Amino acid sequence: MVPAKRVITAQAGETIRTWLKEADRVLVAAGAGLSAAAGYDYGDTERFRELLRALHRLGLRSRYLLGAPLPEDMMWGYWAVHIDDVRFTPGPNPLYGRLRDLVGQHDHWVMTSNVDALFARSGFAPDRVFTPQGDYGRIQCTVPCSHDTWPSKPFLDPILGAYDRDTGRVTDPQVLPRCPDCGAEVFPNVRVGPEFVDDAYLPAGQRLARWLADAPTDSALLVLELGAGFNTPGVIRLPMENVVRRTPRARLVRINPDHPDVPADLGKRALAVPVGADRLLDRIAR
Repeated sequence: MVPAKRVITAQAGETIRTWLKEADRVLVAAGAGLSAAAGYDYGDTERFRELLRALHRLGLRSRYLLGAPLPEDMMWGYWAVHIDDVRFTPGPNPLYGRLRDLVGQHDHWVMTSNVDALFARSGFAPDRVFTPQGDYGRIQCTVPCSHDTWPSKPFLDPILGAYDRDTGRVTDPQVLPRCPDCGAEVFPNVRVGPEFVDDAYLPAGQRLARWLADAPTDSALLVLELGAGFNTPGVIRLPMENVVRRTPRARLVRINPDHPDVPADLGKRALAVPVGADRLLDRIAR
């Protein structure tokens, strides 16, 4: 007997290939599940222990738990190690590369809640990637005193140079970052509250909106949604459903091992794929 998930994956792969052939445009929409499938799982306890053993000794077990209050030197040690791991790892990611190959020559855009730049690092055109939640590659004032943001790597490299892996602390207080304009504390330029500065990302969002609005009425759109669950459903999951609802010749493929359900009102224009993106893309690649 063939395992049910293998059958589902094979059937879904065939449908996706057919829908891609029939599509004029492709909108790739991604949440944290895609990066987790690509090897950057914030719930990975073993990777957390490997990278941040001092915090592991304190009882913390994953990056998802880092709401815990920590001294400034330990918190910036965490941010520097974490961001260096997920944002500045060199080279493209194989899973994202397979997704880029799948999209092929289609006119396409990307919208993602992920802040790791893995799309731009893996062959997708950076000027066609909308990241409404921000980017670990930038840093901002926490006040904020202005709408300026700055590249984060020049702030993080000195921290990594002064980071003591055994204690989890930054040994040189002079490298703890401050706003270059007002001297206040800084934070990665990602959406955590109303102080988030989104100016750097709005132009891409406006271009994506125009791309959707200016398409011919008979244009066929395929929305490929990968790994977008219910942590922040208003960022990816619900907007993608609405895009398909208001676009007559649009289809939605929702790839999610835990939350694959699609709205009943989309009928045969929506496909639920209850497996991880890695399993599905591996199957399609074969």
